[in-house]
Amino acid sequence: MTPVDPFELPEWLGESDVTWAAESGLRRGYAVTGVLTAAGHDPLPCDLLAVDEAYPLPVADEKARHDAHQAWRHGQVLLVEVDDRLTLAVPGTGFTADLVLDALGRLSKAVGSSAEHYTVLLRIGTAKP
Repeated sequence: MTPVDPFELPEWLGESDVTWAAESGLRRGYAVTGVLTAAGHDPLPCDLLAVDEAYPLPVADEKARHDAHQAWRHGQVLLVEVDDRLTLAVPGTGFTADLVLDALGRLSKAVGSSAEHYTVLLRIGTAKP
């Protein structure tokens, strides 16, 4: 995981009406793939990662978990890059609709926008076997 500075993200994230669309279902576990889009701009891959998942192996190291919890406590979200994809590192072991909305609202704040300009499209998915 490499930290991402919100000021280095595309300007349209703070200036346009943005949609985050899940590419995988919420019930699949600690990672949800998705993409950010806005009219007239190239899509930006953007995933969600629940950093506290630890079985069978931890998905994040101790520093990343600490930083994610610290950011969350202060009303922010930790932005990192994982496998060349923007990723929102969120405390927890999985996602609910409310948690996704909260994470994307915090992203909008990080890029100087308002949550009113962000739309979220979710996929329900199926639970892990």
